[in-house]
Amino acid sequence: MRITERSGLGAAAVAVGDALRRHGIKAVLSGGACASLYTRGAFQSADMDFILTGPAKQSQLDAAMATLGFTRKGDRYVCSRTRFYVEFPRGPLAIGNDYDIRPVTRRTPHGLAVMLSPTDSCRDRLAAFYHWNDRQSLQVAVWIVRRSQVHLPAVRRWSVAEGFADRFEEFLAEVKRARARSKHPGRRRVAGRPRT
Repeated sequence: MRITERSGLGAAAVAVGDALRRHGIKAVLSGGACASLYTRGAFQSADMDFILTGPAKQSQLDAAMATLGFTRKGDRYVCSRTRFYVEFPRGPLAIGNDYDIRPVTRRTPHGLAVMLSPTDSCRDRLAAFYHWNDRQSLQVAVWIVRRSQVHLPAVRRWSVAEGFADRFEEFLAEVKRARARSKHPGRRRVAGRPRT
């Protein structure tokens, strides 16, 4: 599979994952790109984070990425044919203090992708909200719940274990508000100038 100027994030992520597997590199799509796919594009990400789950030499990564036209620039891989770039954040694969992460293999319109589950992608976004008060990550976590199947009891247990039971309740309230707005869209009003 090639990456072109018209390739969307899903196609690009599948192509990178395929190239890595062909070179014997085990990696899991995570971060913003994963969230973007689970929100069905409501959240846009230009970077693709792959966490290595097995040994890989720099030369292997360079060779795998070169097959798609990517070259290494500092800590990322860039390609002139696409706005998407690839990074390999330091592992291990974990969300907060939870290291027992079980990636899923999902069938997409472009092929198979090894990635975080919807529940883990939601937790990944919540970790940024919990630890750095990143409000955008809170919103993205809500979008993931609205557009994918997230196991909220597991998210609650993890949140409590991480010491953020109060922030989980704030997240849950945002989910409930989003669900109410979707059931009654006419009730939502934006403050400001009245309609004319």
